[in-house]
Amino acid sequence: MASEPKQASGKKQRTDERTARQRIYDWFFGFSYTTRVTVTFSLVAIMTVVVAMGVLSYVWEEHFQAYTRENVQQLADTTAANIANRYERSNSATLDAIGEGNKMSYPSLSINDVEPAESVHMLQPGMGIRVISSSTETVVYDSSRPNGSSYSSSNSIDETGSFAPSDGKMASAAITLGDGQVVGTVQIWVYGSDLLLSKADQEFRMQSYQGMCLAAVLSVALASLIGILFARGLVGPINRITKTAQEIKEGNLSARVNLDGKDEIAELAKTFDAMAESVESNQELERRLTTDVAHELRTPLMAIQSTVEAIMDGVFEADEERLNTIDAEVQRLSRLVDAILKLSRLESRSTPMNEEVVDVGDLIRPLVMSHEAFVNDAGLTLEYDAEPDVIVYGDRDMLRQATANLISNAVRYTPAPGKIAVSVKRGDVMAAIAVRDTGIGLSPEERRMVFKRFWRAEESRQRQSGGLGVGLAVVKEIVDRHGGWVQVEGKKGEGACFTIHVPLYDEERIKAQKEKANSKERGAKAQAAKRKGRN
Repeated sequence: MASEPKQASGKKQRTDERTARQRIYDWFFGFSYTTRVTVTFSLVAIMTVVVAMGVLSYVWEEHFQAYTRENVQQLADTTAANIANRYERSNSATLDAIGEGNKMSYPSLSINDVEPAESVHMLQPGMGIRVISSSTETVVYDSSRPNGSSYSSSNSIDETGSFAPSDGKMASAAITLGDGQVVGTVQIWVYGSDLLLSKADQEFRMQSYQGMCLAAVLSVALASLIGILFARGLVGPINRITKTAQEIKEGNLSARVNLDGKDEIAELAKTFDAMAESVESNQELERRLTTDVAHELRTPLMAIQSTVEAIMDGVFEADEERLNTIDAEVQRLSRLVDAILKLSRLESRSTPMNEEVVDVGDLIRPLVMSHEAFVNDAGLTLEYDAEPDVIVYGDRDMLRQATANLISNAVRYTPAPGKIAVSVKRGDVMAAIAVRDTGIGLSPEERRMVFKRFWRAEESRQRQSGGLGVGLAVVKEIVDRHGGWVQVEGKKGEGACFTIHVPLYDEERIKAQKEKANSKERGAKAQAAKRKGRN
């Protein structure tokens, strides 16, 4: 029981943390895109400068200071060597006697022997130098005392008033003679610096840090400026697209972005313009569809209404002729509604496909035979040619309907005397069902528009002879569902040829498609089960 309050408390804490993170996220993304990009560029510049200053500090602390210490130590070694040489020259006789076995001790360093130390102090006034004689433990020379006067090295710093840093803050070198005898020590330090940095070194370090600070300010300012320019250059085209979308939303379908370039934003703008053009075209087609459907419905309804009213008023008798007129108009309405319903179901994929292995030649042959009388009544001739073993995997009824629509369309737009030829051929990967006529043909613009709903090759053509205008749209939807396409050929006044291309039957490909479809279905069911479990 005691664990339950702890669990509740932990859960509440995690919830509070998520809420805080969400608030920070909402706060940051509440700013404009330009502001966020500018801040991001500035933060990157600041991070770069911080890293650079950190590296510079590391170099100063670890490498440059070691370098300056080595220089001071080398100066101390050189000074000690020079003092040793001077000492040997000034005390050569005594050293020779000692060398012959004389028991005399080595003489102590004199003020004349430490002249090299005085020269170093004159060249480097910012450095302190001290020379100590080993034999007497006396400071022979100290640059920090007036006139470099000597004193006992045992005296305290307070008593002498000299600057005497600790051993770790100075460089020391033994004054060693040629025979290895040590006669003294040279100590060098830097006034006001525990790190043996000369005044020039300290000024250089300070200038380096100041330069980095100036570079940081300039980098942040430059990064912010670049961020603003970059963001505006990126947001500008996006704002144009947004403005164009708003104009289209408000009804101006002719609005376009008209953005040139080859980058991703330009491609987006071009795709948007293509979409807007398609929307405008579809809107025009929808307008025409409404007009055509209204006209198609109004004409038979008015004919039915006027005939019925006349019969009811006693103007006409309810004889067979009047009833046939009403029946013809009702059938026309039925065909129109049925065509629109079929097209709608095909477009929405609500009509399932009964796929099976189909021999296209055997499928189309009865269809052509059933249309032969219809074609002959129109004063046309019908030819059929089919290659053997043209096998596809598809819906028999849909393929038959698509071919029938093409034949009916060819009859409707081919004046007598004319010819319609239907052929079935086998390609490398596709089966081809072609319907060729010698009719009015199609212009290049008409070939692009031919599959639009309620579109007719000639708008002046009467509806009775021009059909409903949805047959070819149905053909395209059927072929799309079979994974194929429709090829349109022909010239104005020379006839047209519509060719349905459908993939040939491939057992391995069909199995792979079925497995893919089953996998998607299983995944959808699993997702649905998860959602149901969470609910």
